[in-house]
Amino acid sequence: MNNLAGVLDSQGKYEEAESMHKQTLATSEKVLGKEHPDTLTTMNNLALVLDSQGKYEEAESMHRQTLATHKKVLGKEHPSTLTTMNNLAGVMDSQGKYEEAESMHRQMLATREKVLGKEHPSTLTTMNNLALVLGRQGKYEEAESMHRQTLATREKVLSLKHPDTLTSVYCLAQILASRHRYNESVALYERACTGYNAILGEDHPTTRACRQHYSQMLSSQEQNRVDVPPEIPRSSVSTQTGKGSRLSRGLAKMGVRRSKDSR
Repeated sequence: MNNLAGVLDSQGKYEEAESMHKQTLATSEKVLGKEHPDTLTTMNNLALVLDSQGKYEEAESMHRQTLATHKKVLGKEHPSTLTTMNNLAGVMDSQGKYEEAESMHRQMLATREKVLGKEHPSTLTTMNNLALVLGRQGKYEEAESMHRQTLATREKVLSLKHPDTLTSVYCLAQILASRHRYNESVALYERACTGYNAILGEDHPTTRACRQHYSQMLSSQEQNRVDVPPEIPRSSVSTQTGKGSRLSRGLAKMGVRRSKDSR
């Protein structure tokens, strides 16, 4: 049932997935107990679905509860503990609690590099998420550098068309648009939209969000041509809408989980 709920989530059928995860959680708590790994996995995945629907306070509460239990039962450096910390940081990001999210992501990145290595997919997920929260705070140069590093490593380790790689393409396109680097941003948006359409389908929330951001970027590019001479930098202007943005909720839901982590 947990696996079926995950499939529904990946298809963007969040209400059905939420209902199924809640049923699974109730059964797991009754049969296995609240601290069993399978129960904690279900809690994590339920919190992810809540996050995807914008139910951030409920998702945050569930992630904090899961994180405390993971630390107690498995330890601070266990992969499952770090997965939950990653997802909690994502919810903090979605609510605009950027400093706390950044601190949590930096802590996770250091631990994952130590425990898993710099090229492990989970380490790259953390790098992606740290770059996102840096961008939301206007730290564009550091965010761009980290997105480029993550993209290059994902292309090397995973493949050019892997969903995680497309997430990095999407994120880099967005940060470049924020800095009015439109030519490169256009090429990256086209690559991301084409890839998502092929892998997820044209009606998936991530595909639709990517197309929407691409369209908004093109409109901003045209407006900038009219209002701002090309030689004037506008790196302080961000197209990111902050907490609750479609980019936050729309990023790929296939293991990357926005660069969330599912299990």
